[in-house]
Amino acid sequence: MNMDEQQIIELYRAVNQAMVAKDIDKLDRILADGMHLVHMTGYDQTKDEWFAQIRSEQMRYYSTKEENIKDIKIEGNKASFIGQSRVDARIYGSRHTWRLQVKNYFEKRNGEWIIVRQEASTY
Repeated sequence: MNMDEQQIIELYRAVNQAMVAKDIDKLDRILADGMHLVHMTGYDQTKDEWFAQIRSEQMRYYSTKEENIKDIKIEGNKASFIGQSRVDARIYGSRHTWRLQVKNYFEKRNGEWIIVRQEASTY
């Protein structure tokens, strides 16, 4: 595994840890301004709206357990991969453990990788 692959995988893991810790400052550093998260329902949510729902605990993440990382692609300053995890969360009042598959899109800006989009589905 090369350095770029290690860096983008670590960013994905850091997002999962920060979601559980409700560490909005850390999430803000990892996720690009203008970043969008497409939920498994298909809802396309801005970073700021997602942060507000984490703060208010409309979306409360209790744990994540990584199961797989696959389809790593790096082309110049763009990268992507799919991360699969079991996520224990309470979303709008309903708590469940979901098998979430997240397609992560990255860009390298000023020499640093940042997440620009995430698309979640189940697997």
